[in-house]
Amino acid sequence: MSNRVIICEASEIISIGLAEIIDSMAQFDVVMRLDSPEHLSEKIVATDANLLIINPLLLGYQNRDFLAQLGKEHPNMTLVALADAYLDHSMLAPYSGVIEINDTRSKVISKMNEFAQSEATKSNDDVELSKRETDVLVAVAKGMMNKEIADQMNISIHTVISHRKNITRKTGIKSVSGLTVYALLNNLIDEKDLI
Repeated sequence: MSNRVIICEASEIISIGLAEIIDSMAQFDVVMRLDSPEHLSEKIVATDANLLIINPLLLGYQNRDFLAQLGKEHPNMTLVALADAYLDHSMLAPYSGVIEINDTRSKVISKMNEFAQSEATKSNDDVELSKRETDVLVAVAKGMMNKEIADQMNISIHTVISHRKNITRKTGIKSVSGLTVYALLNNLIDEKDLI
């Protein structure tokens, strides 16, 4: 099955160039190019896209909220950041990967193959967090420290750390902000639960 790609980038030159590279790959089909994220969710549904390449700067400060909503509406969507400037790691945490505008053609092709492979792996073998790992993840997302989590759950700090290592291994997310976005995207917490 072909991966259906939407590119959302304000620069037409960048968008056309990236689309040309991606369209040259058999397993990808660029179904739409957009210059803004307006009505993006409807366009994802209309095109049945499963991979979104978007410049995070187009989302501004609504980055986390927008991506959380998008994740709820389209849980099988792979998000890829298209970076044309230095971006803070917390801004990139919700994305499966990053394509930089100065990447070579072969680098873009290599990254796209990785995204396709990780998407296939993800759909074939979704790694579920255990109940306890989910509880720890929710607590971390709410801003609790390891000691607070241990006290609340009546477990040792070492057990909390082990759960956090398992969460990082299973999700591939290391930062607290990234785990918070993951929890939001997977409906484990609500925005009102955040500090």
